[in-house]
Amino acid sequence: MNRLSTRDRGAVIQALCEGNSIRSTCRMTGAAKDTVTRLLVATGRAAADYQDAVLRDLPCKRIQCDEIWGFVFAKARTVASAKHAMPDGAGDAWTWTAICRDTKLVPSWLVGQHSPEDAHRFMADLASRMAGRVQLTTDGHALYIDAVGAAFEGKVDFAQLVKTYTQATVEGQRRYSPARFVAAEKKIVFGAPERRDVSTSHVERSNLNMRMGMRRLTRLTNAFSKKLDNLDAAVALHFMYRNFVAPHGSLRGKTPAQAAGLSRYRWTAEEIAALLDDPQYADALKVQMRPKRMSGSSLATAHS
Repeated sequence: MNRLSTRDRGAVIQALCEGNSIRSTCRMTGAAKDTVTRLLVATGRAAADYQDAVLRDLPCKRIQCDEIWGFVFAKARTVASAKHAMPDGAGDAWTWTAICRDTKLVPSWLVGQHSPEDAHRFMADLASRMAGRVQLTTDGHALYIDAVGAAFEGKVDFAQLVKTYTQATVEGQRRYSPARFVAAEKKIVFGAPERRDVSTSHVERSNLNMRMGMRRLTRLTNAFSKKLDNLDAAVALHFMYRNFVAPHGSLRGKTPAQAAGLSRYRWTAEEIAALLDDPQYADALKVQMRPKRMSGSSLATAHS
């Protein structure tokens, strides 16, 4: 069976993680669409497994959390009125994210629903990865209060930043223009957080990077995930790339993983691709190239 080499898989992963769509990645690398999609899912699962094992006992002190909206196959309002069967997971999908303000590491995320159950799952996972007491800041969403209390059992300094915006009156403004910021209130919920550190700016910027770097989350386009598994894998791969490969401007050329002491050097996309060389991913590694796409391609050296 002809398979993509680790180097060629790295080229595909690099293109996807730098904001290219699946089709543009196919044009750039010469790989078939099915090959790119299957590689995305397989590598995303491997990246999720790797980070689940490595992102433990983290030295984070200041954590910010937020959620970002997306959808799978169709938006919720379309699913509700659909006259034909929808795939499992179709509808709105929310990605819960956390970021360490100091190292810019993303220690935990969850693709799910805007529900109390997923809020608790997300916070329980986040709490299990921290080595010590943290200061936590979220937006004003009420779901966080019970979830944080149950997950951290009081061993947290928790505050919410409640922002107020104006409501646009024109349909075009509501759809295409951001609401105008009016005021922000710092609300202390648990413990004794430092008021000067109550902020969600870093996690909001991280979520913006997701929208800019993942075509399936970019607004006002025809790009979206057709399967929940695809979105889940794409998010895991995105954070693997941001944590271990992409240097952060505020860290003097280091990656968040280096700043957090998880890696001694900056990874490459090829090293992410090498995660699939583990025997447990042997079945996922069986991605073939269609012969008709190999001619003249940089991937013409795919080996067996």
